[in-house]
Amino acid sequence: MGITVIFLDENFISAGRVNHYMPSLKVGSIVKVDRFEIARCSSMYKKIDHPFLIRFIPPTIIYEVITGAPEINLQS
Repeated sequence: MGITVIFLDENFISAGRVNHYMPSLKVGSIVKVDRFEIARCSSMYKKIDHPFLIRFIPPTIIYEVITGAPEINLQS
């Protein structure tokens, strides 16, 4: 059993779905992401150096699980 932490922003979500999910992504919040797919990342339009990507699909749900979380210094 483990915990995976991913820093999410609008760059992780496809342009066609970003407006749907942006209200769920608040600065400093900790969210849970359910109902997503993992796919191989093609070399075209690759944003990260990882062989897999998270695919946000219509049933994907993002909801806040912790409010008032400690702030992460983005400059570090």
